[in-house]
Amino acid sequence: MNKESNQMNETACLSNIRVVLSHTSHPGNIGSTARAMKTMGLTQLYLINPKEFPSEVADALASSARDILANAKVVSSMAEALEGTTLQVAMTARRRELSQPLQTPRQLTPELVQAARTGASVALVFGAETSGLTIAELEQCNRRVTIPTNPDYSSLNLSQAVQILAYELRTACFDEGYDDIRYLEENRERAPHQAVELFFEHFEEVLLTIGFLKPNAPKRLMPRLRRLFVRAQMEREELDIMRGILRAASEFKTEKKD
Repeated sequence: MNKESNQMNETACLSNIRVVLSHTSHPGNIGSTARAMKTMGLTQLYLINPKEFPSEVADALASSARDILANAKVVSSMAEALEGTTLQVAMTARRRELSQPLQTPRQLTPELVQAARTGASVALVFGAETSGLTIAELEQCNRRVTIPTNPDYSSLNLSQAVQILAYELRTACFDEGYDDIRYLEENRERAPHQAVELFFEHFEEVLLTIGFLKPNAPKRLMPRLRRLFVRAQMEREELDIMRGILRAASEFKTEKKD
């Protein structure tokens, strides 16, 4: 699959996934959640009876993701937030009074992505910061997910939990090559063959001049050095630096003689 098709596939997949925050008490967590969502390509945010929203604090922590907040849907019930969804994923650490098994994000995301790709709507549901989802809210969800953390300290901020699940979904939404980050790399010019050969000639000349390479007993010094620099796949700029060092070494040797 080419890059363009891959991006279209990703966008279509993620557009069918919504994040639902229930009874969020601190507006900063709403803003941070929006930022976490946007970095991973999620756009749908539903808020069930937030304590404070809209909020300047939320706007500040959303940074460049204020568009997510501007388009957020504020609703009054879980039923309203989940309307039209096929899979409802409850983020929880509860281990009692649950009929559904707990899964990790990595275990569950393939199923969620498969559903999203076929056009089904998926909801990622997060509870209040201090108490999480209630039993009644959990009962309205048909999947349970928990993030494996350090058992000695398992506390995650709300937006951190959103970020982790959103990352796993973004990763799984891509086909082959989903983790391609080559767009971040600089466009570097490799040194052409002729320039590399001239470098080796210059290198050998300088090594002879400074007495490091013995003409009567060269052994395998130059083939070994050639192998080293060929393996490095020098860029044009790097080769120019090396040629400059060689010139400076030659000039220093000449000055010493004078």
